[in-house]
Amino acid sequence: MILAGVDGSESSLRAAAYAAGLARRQNALLALVYVQPVMPAGASLGVPVADTTGEIAAGLVAEIRESAERLKGIYEVRWQFHTFRGDPYAGLVSAAEELTADAVVVGASEQAGHRIVGSVAIRLVKAGRWPVTVVP
Repeated sequence: MILAGVDGSESSLRAAAYAAGLARRQNALLALVYVQPVMPAGASLGVPVADTTGEIAAGLVAEIRESAERLKGIYEVRWQFHTFRGDPYAGLVSAAEELTADAVVVGASEQAGHRIVGSVAIRLVKAGRWPVTVVP
């Protein structure tokens, strides 16, 4: 099973497309995973974060289904969509463990600060638990 982390960013959608090709070639199941961020208690003060991230997840599912229908016959891939909660790194680790991923595909971070602190992709590679492909 190939796991791809998606969050709606261009790099994550490229990662999903790459993972779909990989899954097709290996006749593997593709698991598309969106990690819903969890806000610390009181940080949002009235902002319905769960509703907003739920809308993002629903939008991603709709976008992925539309793409899958357009490519049907060209990209015959079995796929599932999963939502996990937490920070992106912990959520992807949980997803990879729970879904018993054979490989993880993520998009490269587009945030400048991640060069200093370390992106989710770098942390996944350093964990060394699965082969990780980082798609620019």
